[in-house]
Amino acid sequence: MTGKQKKTLIRCIVALVLVVAVSIFARNLNVWIQLPLYLIPYFIVGYDVLIGAAKNIRNGQVFDEKFLMTVATIGAIGTGEFREGVAVMLFYQIGELFQSIAVGRSRRNISELMDIRPDVAYVVGEDGSVSEEDPDDVEIGSVLRVNPGEKVPIDGVVIEGESSLDTVALTGESVPRMVRPGDEVISGCIALSGQIKIRTEKEFGDSTVSKILELMENSSLKKAKAENFISKFARYYTPIVCYSALALAILPPVIRLIMGLSPEWLDWLMRALTFLVISCPCAVVISVPLSFFGGIGCASSRGILVKGSNYLEALADTGTIVFDKTGTITKGVFEVNDITAAPGVERAELLRYAACAEDASSHPIALSIKRAYEDSVANGSSGEDLSGGVIINEIKEITGKGVSALVRLPEGDKISRIYAGSLKLMEDIGCRAEEAHSAGTVVYVAAANCSGAAADITGDTAGETVRSNAVKHEEGATRYLGSISISDEIKDSASEAMRSLRDRGICTVMLTGDTEKAAAYVAEKVGVSEYKAELLPQDKVREVEALMADRSRNIAFVGDGINDAPVLARADIGIAMGAMGSDAAIEAADIVLMDDDPAKLSLAMKISAKTLKIVRQNIVFAIAVKVICLVLSALGIANMWLAIFADVGVMIIAVLNATRTLKIK
Repeated sequence: MTGKQKKTLIRCIVALVLVVAVSIFARNLNVWIQLPLYLIPYFIVGYDVLIGAAKNIRNGQVFDEKFLMTVATIGAIGTGEFREGVAVMLFYQIGELFQSIAVGRSRRNISELMDIRPDVAYVVGEDGSVSEEDPDDVEIGSVLRVNPGEKVPIDGVVIEGESSLDTVALTGESVPRMVRPGDEVISGCIALSGQIKIRTEKEFGDSTVSKILELMENSSLKKAKAENFISKFARYYTPIVCYSALALAILPPVIRLIMGLSPEWLDWLMRALTFLVISCPCAVVISVPLSFFGGIGCASSRGILVKGSNYLEALADTGTIVFDKTGTITKGVFEVNDITAAPGVERAELLRYAACAEDASSHPIALSIKRAYEDSVANGSSGEDLSGGVIINEIKEITGKGVSALVRLPEGDKISRIYAGSLKLMEDIGCRAEEAHSAGTVVYVAAANCSGAAADITGDTAGETVRSNAVKHEEGATRYLGSISISDEIKDSASEAMRSLRDRGICTVMLTGDTEKAAAYVAEKVGVSEYKAELLPQDKVREVEALMADRSRNIAFVGDGINDAPVLARADIGIAMGAMGSDAAIEAADIVLMDDDPAKLSLAMKISAKTLKIVRQNIVFAIAVKVICLVLSALGIANMWLAIFADVGVMIIAVLNATRTLKIK
């Protein structure tokens, strides 16, 4: 408990003891002696409510629960029901205490997440000295030292040392992850076993921990439909019941007077006061936001960041989930597994030309080809490193098909236009290629001889002026060099993710820019309902829009790359991979899976569905009980003790029910 909660608890206990004592020992005393005795526990437990109501009235905010409690309790005391008046205030405060504790429990998961923000970064200078700096002041490329027990302050790459990292606050994964030189690490993780040095790759404002904190801080601004409904409901409901209570206190006695009967003012006033206590909307107004808050907290503790309760609500009504392939269903770690050279072409030559064409690309497929070439150079089975004498210029991306580049090797003066890409690219340049029968991704490579002297293509890594205007293709000189097969490993949890989603009645669709053959292989392995291959980014948007037009339920898209950002923003719900996903994808998404585990989707949907179920339970239960008790109070059947149950009892039950969102397994 917080200090404020402890003080409230002590006040409630003291007031309860005093009320019991006065009820036992002063019940036979004169009413004017009982009144001050009952006022003592009343003011002890309710002074803050009275002050709050007075301030709200002064500020023009009259109709709220504090006003209702103040009017009801003062009215009860004024009619001689001292014990009932004090009991209403006492149990109202007990209900508020329960609410405060429940909110504290809900906030605990998010507050633990907020603790990932590092307070300091230890920067290693060129002379080996270590200085303590604010993470906001650390520049890209700086070297940071992280000792055991310290947080990684900024995203980067390990350059020295080994350590196991505690990532539970980010991913919900309790098993530490071992990192070594060359491994990427994200901010917010805690080093456990050894000292490591990290070279930063981002500024602190762009690092993972900053992005997460920003997402969580903004999540409360995006309310679900149920929350918006309750806010509007309370805005109109409270004034209506206040005026209804006033009418209940005045109209029946006046009507009785007209009819020549005794007005019974006191009886109808007590009914009106009971009506006020029952009508307090605390149970609904508090429990609904608390349920969503608990659901978001529960998800965050398991590495699922939800940017707003509206997205948590929408996820429960999702009927189709569309997946990107690379980095989402597969690991996005490509390896060259087969090199098929055309007759008369050496495998090393094919790999070298492909690496030249892909030199400027950061796509995982391109990186795998360059990595394979670097390995061959290190093993002595190929030529020089691409930075040593090889001149590459006029690199062009052919959207959705591949790349091309002008290449001059150091051992000759021949200039070649190298093409690397899909079979469709080979057809477009008029090159007959042999289709490779591989389940992975296949990159076809061709070379077109170019006219012009070697001097016509110049430049180096510093980027000298390129004189390539005189370089032209020779008609009919394009020749096929061969193909390179690249495989991407399917994530271990991908099949389980699809199976659990199917069990929930979710249709799964895979959209990819990869070849039909590679897409069919992955789709069959993991068990997606349908798939489409060889799509450009705009094609993915069009496919998702078509699904949204055909299906009544929400459509979610799961992706990780910068090319997925448009479709993530277009879908009803965008879900991004947080560990390996691009900043653009994470920014465009509504939900982020911090450990890139697609199996977390089923858990996210379970959290969403259970949260919505609890919200509906609380709304129906609270309103039903209040309507019944309001009718009973108007008929004179309900007394103040039933009113206390209808207000405080219902609120406590609803709040306790809302806290169940924290315990979803």
